[in-house]
Amino acid sequence: MKQQIKKAVFPVAGLGTRFLPATKASPKEMLPVVDKPLIQYAVEEAVAAGIETMIFVTGRNKRAIPDHFDKAYELENELEKRGKTATLKLLRDSIPSNVTCVFIRQSEALGLGHAVLCARPVVGDEPFAVILADDLVENSRQGCMAQMTELFVRQQASILGVEKVDPSETDKYGIVETAELSAKLGRVESIIEKPAPEVAPSNLGVVGRYILTPAIFQKIEQTGRGAGGEIQLTDAISDLLAEEQVLAYEFSGKRYDCGSKLGYLIATVEHGLLHEELKDDFMQYLKGLILK
Repeated sequence: MKQQIKKAVFPVAGLGTRFLPATKASPKEMLPVVDKPLIQYAVEEAVAAGIETMIFVTGRNKRAIPDHFDKAYELENELEKRGKTATLKLLRDSIPSNVTCVFIRQSEALGLGHAVLCARPVVGDEPFAVILADDLVENSRQGCMAQMTELFVRQQASILGVEKVDPSETDKYGIVETAELSAKLGRVESIIEKPAPEVAPSNLGVVGRYILTPAIFQKIEQTGRGAGGEIQLTDAISDLLAEEQVLAYEFSGKRYDCGSKLGYLIATVEHGLLHEELKDDFMQYLKGLILK
């Protein structure tokens, strides 16, 4: 019987230093894009892919994330008394009743690989997704993770979500070298964490969406500290290549790098133009702003 992806790991223990002082007391994953925080976009993408267990690997000062996904009795009662049924439904629908949220504390910020390893007791011996909320992917037809989970059912192999990046910026990404299998799918031959442009094997960057087999956990355990003195998931995936096929998939959709201030601002503007309630008025405002 073919395995399916039912669990997703959200590494959310980072300090968000690029957004200080906004992230001094509030997690960067709670930064709103129009009217939803980044982490909710990520969870909604997972839900749309049929994932039922959300595993959040958190750190200190991250209480806002479990609070966001907890039931807010007082707020719901107040909305009900005021007859604000649409807002109440919106609040309750943020997490469907069949979805379970699990929160794990990462005691030290030792990198993405270590954060994924922290989820092992909940993931167990199953393939699973990893979603980085910093990378917001917009596709109105089918979400990035839904595309990847469908591909996994057919291929039964680890999959990395990739896109072509500016060749001068390969030192910001894990970069893969692939053997092409089809127009958007390749077999990973090698993967390097943040290589300088002159030594990068390609400009295909891994961008915050992974499906991994449980064999990755042993590889992470055996991985020493790599770039930045952290336990890099990229290094563990590189070791996994010797034993299993790993695929690189160029997903359909537009990615916004919300880990950068400019990327976050672009995401906010463009999602404002997609928002059913706001898009017309917001477009008029922008047109007027340009003409000033």
